[in-house]
Amino acid sequence: MSIGLMFLIIAGAIVLIVKRFLGEPVDARDTFVTPLILVGIGIYSVAHVDNLTATDISWLIIGGLVGIAFGALRGTTTILFARDGHLWQRYTVKTLVVWATSAAAGFAVTLLGSTMGMHPDARPITLSLGVGMLGEMLTLGLRALATGIPFAPDKRATAPTSQPPHDRSLHVDPEHNASPTLRDGLDWLNRSLGRR
Repeated sequence: MSIGLMFLIIAGAIVLIVKRFLGEPVDARDTFVTPLILVGIGIYSVAHVDNLTATDISWLIIGGLVGIAFGALRGTTTILFARDGHLWQRYTVKTLVVWATSAAAGFAVTLLGSTMGMHPDARPITLSLGVGMLGEMLTLGLRALATGIPFAPDKRATAPTSQPPHDRSLHVDPEHNASPTLRDGLDWLNRSLGRR
């Protein structure tokens, strides 16, 4: 994975943490689809590692279990509440402590795996983030569904667009003349995968 892409993914994760710490609507797509996409990209990356060994797979499983466990714990620390007729979430100080602890544990697993012979490319950051978000999805998603409060409507699905329905191009708003963001890339990936 290139340094630029890794930086973009880490920056996207930091933005996500800050937004959720301030409070944001619970969007079903972000809660359930984004972790699956990141895990899928991570698995795809691992599948293309040359000379993948049993050591690599063992440490991937260990790292995956640690990531899911910390993600599930993180999902129990989030505050869920109703606002404007739908469900919102807000990270707490406990959530940030779990994020920091899980990052340290993930680093320790990666370091230990590397000393035991794990290939550096066998643990992509997309897989690590996706597995953690998958664990969070399990507990947060169940808690969110148990509230009975509707999820926030998907703004991207309801926003008017001038694109034809089968356009798979990456959309950039011409008024703002901005470069595509990580969110734009994930939206494009969602649209592309949904039409196959």
